[in-house]
Amino acid sequence: MVAIAIIRMKDLFAIVMLSGIYGLLSACFFVAMDAVDVAFTEAAVGAGISTLLMLVVITMTGRHENKTRHKPLSALFVVIITGGLLIYGTFDIPLFGSADAPIHHHVSPRYINDSAAEIGVPNIVTSVLASYRAFDTFGEVVVIFTAGIGVLALLAVVRRPEDESEIDSINDSMHEQHLIIRIVAKILIPFILLFALYVQFHGDFGPGGGFQAGVIFAAAIILYTMLFGLSTARKVINQPFIQLIAALGVLLYGCVGIASLLNGGNFFDYNVLASTPIGGQHLGILLIEWGVGCTVASVMILIFFNFGGRREMQQQKTTQHKAMQTKAKQDSQIQEFL
Repeated sequence: MVAIAIIRMKDLFAIVMLSGIYGLLSACFFVAMDAVDVAFTEAAVGAGISTLLMLVVITMTGRHENKTRHKPLSALFVVIITGGLLIYGTFDIPLFGSADAPIHHHVSPRYINDSAAEIGVPNIVTSVLASYRAFDTFGEVVVIFTAGIGVLALLAVVRRPEDESEIDSINDSMHEQHLIIRIVAKILIPFILLFALYVQFHGDFGPGGGFQAGVIFAAAIILYTMLFGLSTARKVINQPFIQLIAALGVLLYGCVGIASLLNGGNFFDYNVLASTPIGGQHLGILLIEWGVGCTVASVMILIFFNFGGRREMQQQKTTQHKAMQTKAKQDSQIQEFL
């Protein structure tokens, strides 16, 4: 029902809110299926960061959809064909919860029975993502980093020094009325950052890890930016430094695999990183999770900064245009008076 409402509505703000609700409902479904780590990520990304980014976009595009609507019959045809093929592909998949599914006879027993002895980590999800399939997770981190580079290439704004004072005045006029919210945010942000660090370093023992911690850390910075203005946030958080951290996170992850090779093991074979295999596993997982957290947090912050920068420039142009119109009107009135 939420998806149908999103399709039929024209109020973009309501659509964004419904999208956030859809993300929270999806997180609840994952919790009901005992996939708490996935639910954690869905709640943080689907209902958190994505909603904030879309709200920033709405401030640039407007709240309501244009009345003149096109009829994308070709796109609808492609979607129907693709959806039909996907549904047809599910016919070969074992039924949900079937005890005869191959995964319950080969993959799951190995992870459930042997991960504690081989990896030494109570959280099996962390064992799978950070150790058994570390190369796949490395690919995911590279994809996130590439997305950040793409956003920088498309949306990067060259800021002139003379623009800073004007943007600061705009931000002050916008945010001075939200004094109570700003004070409450200042109190909450340290605890949000602390919780992000807890999720980062507690992923071995419970739900969490680098992906979730990075998003939570970025959400705290984005909250600060939304309440105090982008120019103020840039004074606190140096954007070139954030770009460097994003690259260093991927580099740290890859260097762990290279260190495994140099010590005589396979790529991302953490057993050779310490004197004991379990110690090597703990060290390797700690390092790559730290790299994931740094890259995810940095990329999310960079994406929001660039969207917000576009919004500020657009707002600045609008303000300048109104000022020019007002000045022209005043000049015309003076000439008529004279």
